Amino acid sequence: MSIAIVACRAQLGLHAPLVQVEVSLDSGLPSFSIVGLPATVVKESKDRVRAAIVNSNFEFPPGRITINLSPADIPKRGGRFDLPIALGILLASGQVKFDPASSIDLGHHEFYGELGLNGELRAVPGMMLAAAHAARAGHEIVVPEANADEVRLLLTADGHGVSRRRHSGPVMRASNHLLAVCAHIDGSAPLPLLPPRVASAGNVSEVALDLNDVRGQVQAKRALTVAAAGGHSLLMRGPPGVGKSMLALRLPGLLPPMTEAESLEVAAIASASGVGFSVGSFGQRPVRTPHHTASAVSLVGGGGIARPGEISLAHHGVLFLDELLEYDRRALEALREPIESGVISLSRATYHTQYPAQFQLIAAMNPCPCGRFGDPQGSCGCSPGQIANYLRRVSAPLLERFDIHLEVPRVALNDFDETQLPTESSANIAQRVQRAREIQLARQGVCNARLNDGQVKRLCTPDREGRSILVAAMDQMGFPARSRQRILRLARTIADLAEEEAVGPLHVSEAITFRTLDRHPPPGKRDEGAHVGRPA
Repeated sequence: MSIAIVACRAQLGLHAPLVQVEVSLDSGLPSFSIVGLPATVVKESKDRVRAAIVNSNFEFPPGRITINLSPADIPKRGGRFDLPIALGILLASGQVKFDPASSIDLGHHEFYGELGLNGELRAVPGMMLAAAHAARAGHEIVVPEANADEVRLLLTADGHGVSRRRHSGPVMRASNHLLAVCAHIDGSAPLPLLPPRVASAGNVSEVALDLNDVRGQVQAKRALTVAAAGGHSLLMRGPPGVGKSMLALRLPGLLPPMTEAESLEVAAIASASGVGFSVGSFGQRPVRTPHHTASAVSLVGGGGIARPGEISLAHHGVLFLDELLEYDRRALEALREPIESGVISLSRATYHTQYPAQFQLIAAMNPCPCGRFGDPQGSCGCSPGQIANYLRRVSAPLLERFDIHLEVPRVALNDFDETQLPTESSANIAQRVQRAREIQLARQGVCNARLNDGQVKRLCTPDREGRSILVAAMDQMGFPARSRQRILRLARTIADLAEEEAVGPLHVSEAITFRTLDRHPPPGKRDEGAHVGRPA
């Protein structure tokens, strides 16, 4: 009996536990079995591995072949185990020699790759995640060449072209064929080290969408600025065609660039999600715009293998929900917890996992089924009951979780006058937003939207006149307690944009104007009549 062990890693959410691929060759009737909780794709690797070994001019060993993927209680999925299985068979059968005295230590090597029938190595998903875990363990990894650019993101270069590891650890190599990996193991032709990626300045592409393109909407542009500065969620309500989507899609151009750590987190989630990761988008904030037919699973994550959903793919970026009231109510209600906590927990029968979900939520909705209610140029034929039923598609607790409520009116015709002076560009606003973010991070380590109740009390309490305005607003407009906390966070952000240390009455007053759905509740929520769906 001959035994060989080759290391690899499985993928469970954003964890990549180490897997030992144990290969045992025994005499007896020919058989090939894989144990250790393999998925169907892993079981099918038997045929791929057999063909790849034979077509690479090796002999497929006769007798009983047993593959154990240890530990046995971790689900194994994907084609990443093809290469370690093939290497284990070749090592156990003695067709690939390994000299323990050489510089190659298989105990600290990890191998990944799906095999083609001719022995070619093909890309597998989740390599960024596996490489990061291997780095922390100090292991050397060999990946398919098609994954090389992805894992190279874990390396940078200094001015002299010398690699610097972001994590303590790995040497990274890439190969395109089983034969090349075998030659690396036996020392006859070592694989070259992956060259480091030369980091560019921020790696962020130029902003294609400028806020200057939006005519009028001065208050909406101000609300976007405040939302970007404090990381606040924003809900826009207005008739069709007033520019709600244009405004929302220009928010990313106002946000500060991501840090290197944030960029790596976003890349790891995209790599592990199965939707694919583009190396060219590294360093850019993600913007996700799911269709209103999206299910709860597609939004928050889940399925048979608990993949990340849109809220995790929007981590450190923007999630834009257009036509908010057209989404399934159960899908929207599933957003309530991650909006507050910044994480989403998914449980399955065999394991439990968490995905980060610190996204900035932007949503747009119409005021009524026909979209013309409150529009001076429109003739709304919706009855109060129809409007009430339409607005009840989203619950009050979810509406309260939006920091900013904004009524977006129709643009006046004179706003399209080309002779008018242009408004402030996205680039100029982004500079002020970045300065406000720097103030927040220096003061409390997080943006204002993430402040807890204790921090709100300590950092956002206004002066005496500001408190008087807030108390009067709470009493006259009936704000709930959650709205009070959000008003204080908004006021703190407005003060930071003005680079003022104290929260004053002007900051509180402006913050109150951003709670229009609290000041003018939807039909049926309070007194039906004078306040029915009235726009601000």
